[in-house]
Amino acid sequence: MLPRSAGAQSPPAAAGLEPLTIVTASGRHAFQVEVMRTPDQRARGLMHRQFMPADRGMLFDFKQVEPVAMWMQNTYISLDMLFIRADGTVARIAERAEPLSTRTIPSGEPVLSVLEVNAGIAEKLGIKPGDKVEHPLFKR
Repeated sequence: MLPRSAGAQSPPAAAGLEPLTIVTASGRHAFQVEVMRTPDQRARGLMHRQFMPADRGMLFDFKQVEPVAMWMQNTYISLDMLFIRADGTVARIAERAEPLSTRTIPSGEPVLSVLEVNAGIAEKLGIKPGDKVEHPLFKR
């Protein structure tokens, strides 16, 4: 969720799911993700949702490489946030973001995208900065 998001809205219908793979030292980990491509979609994100399956996530496409900041306002699910460079490498991981918090979580460097997954997934799968995310959004 972006710090300058729209006001509270009703939960959106799930967008179409797309395959995404995270490649770590422990192997390849497949997810199905909703991709947020428009400003309204990015502002809404996972707000107002109570649950997300373990193999799902939300990928935010910022359309250009720039510093970004996320927040958890109106988000009830604790999340891990993977800040991803244009080449698909993980730049930074913010683990276990606090639900409903308005504290901003910065990318730390210019990124193209953010992947949100359930809290604890990064630790469980051993995801580290430098690991690769495979999705058509990222250049090979």
